[in-house]
Amino acid sequence: MSSLEKNSGEAEEPATEAENAVDKTEEDAESGHVEAETESEEDLPTIETPTIFNVSPFSTPKGSRPPHHLDPNTQHPNVPVGWPDNASAPLPIYKIHSIQTPHSSRMSIIKVQPFIHGEDLSDSTSLCWPYIPRRLLALLITICVLIVVSVILAIGLGVGLSCSGKFHCVSSAQCIRTSALCDGVKDCGQGEDELNCVRLSGKRSVLQIRSKGVWSSVCWESWTSSLGFSVCKQLGYNSYVNSSSIPLSFVESAFQKKLVTLSPGFSTLRPTFKVHNSSYLRKVQCRSGLVTVLKCIECGTRPGLKSRIVGGNVSVPGQYPWQVSLQYQNQYLCGGSLITNQWIVTAAHCVYGFANPALWSVRVGLIDQPVSGASDLSVSKILYHGLYHPERYDYDIAVIKLTQTLTISGQVQPICLPNYGEGFTPGSMCWISGWGATQSGGEVSVSLHSAQVPLLSTRQCGRAGLSPWNICAGYLKGGANTCQGDSGGPLACGDSVWKLVGAAGWSQGCEKPNNPGVYTSISYALPWIHQNLEKEEEQTV
Repeated sequence: MSSLEKNSGEAEEPATEAENAVDKTEEDAESGHVEAETESEEDLPTIETPTIFNVSPFSTPKGSRPPHHLDPNTQHPNVPVGWPDNASAPLPIYKIHSIQTPHSSRMSIIKVQPFIHGEDLSDSTSLCWPYIPRRLLALLITICVLIVVSVILAIGLGVGLSCSGKFHCVSSAQCIRTSALCDGVKDCGQGEDELNCVRLSGKRSVLQIRSKGVWSSVCWESWTSSLGFSVCKQLGYNSYVNSSSIPLSFVESAFQKKLVTLSPGFSTLRPTFKVHNSSYLRKVQCRSGLVTVLKCIECGTRPGLKSRIVGGNVSVPGQYPWQVSLQYQNQYLCGGSLITNQWIVTAAHCVYGFANPALWSVRVGLIDQPVSGASDLSVSKILYHGLYHPERYDYDIAVIKLTQTLTISGQVQPICLPNYGEGFTPGSMCWISGWGATQSGGEVSVSLHSAQVPLLSTRQCGRAGLSPWNICAGYLKGGANTCQGDSGGPLACGDSVWKLVGAAGWSQGCEKPNNPGVYTSISYALPWIHQNLEKEEEQTV
């Protein structure tokens, strides 16, 4: 966490009213498909990837030993030069990474990348196959591509190459009409057309249901707490707090146009009940003038913060109770944000290429590290966006599931996810936190540091190749910014409730002028996050 200037101080609950500066469309947000125009330095095969990856670790060939030393020019000070005796996978290091922008210029950014035998994963030698000369490999790939294209063309009346105006089923490579979304019938191979069928919208958390492709706000009449619990499970939560109502006039105009209600008639809800395919769902005028507001989880508060902060940038206990430390083979690597009592949001580049849950652990409620005897929480699952690529800006999002649920306390508290359509205005002051280096090339910090930074518009950010997946924050004059080791950590904005606005992505220089930090927009990644949480929650039924 780079901070050349001391913070002026923070009240216990600083106010930040917000609306997002990045324009985005609903269809883009639902599909999560936004391509950044980038090129790698080497010709890489184009691989069709699923929406989610569960990646096994790369193993060291039997009988070989990892090198005792790595290149000091690329070795991050926080990662030891020597390998632990019981290392079963390569230790990651921080590396200067080159990215091609759409304007044909290259820029160097700092990302976490795994190394094997001191070599980058982008090297030409395959890690999974025997060595194949590049030209032969390129020829084989070309032949395969031609075969695939020929098969697609031969289908004739089959699936078209364009999904314009339709929904793209990633799992079954087909296009379906939008009216088939959330209609109770699984048209896609893995049923992704029946996910993301409920959402909380606007600043008031108004419940909306998608049925046959149309989003509608839910009228309060005939609503029950049992229905509320079912909706929270569809959002991927294992908890339910309460339901309430507010006048329709208090809701943003975009959420007032279409209204539905769940008619009485059901007595017992099955564990697999989904509100969007209920036969009791019908359009109404909502005569009561009240719509349903839902709360699934207690989040975004800081009950453990006992005193006001008067200055400096070293955090105090309870200040950021959602901040977690991600440990790879018992060494700190990245930050993350607790969003439920079992799920963590971080950056895809923190886990890309070495996402074996057995090699990871999580520490919560920390201010200083390393801490002797600190409890390491085991990880059961790591999921990152299937379209993430290390030489691109987009899709840099991942979620981590803990093996056991956490006990929530004053020092351990989830941060709230933003609602759909909830904006965060450029100029709003938010907070970043992490154990990253305090200057470029420096060592990671022992204490959790934090800094207050303003949100920036895309124009103010001045970065080529950004998309709605990205949000910028920081000072154009330089100063407070994220640095090596802060990756995946929170960009948090709050007034009475704190919301996770971004996950730390990359920087071009920790404290340089005109180089604000770039974060993954949680608002844009929201459908992907809820989709994965919902899938996991379905499996527990």
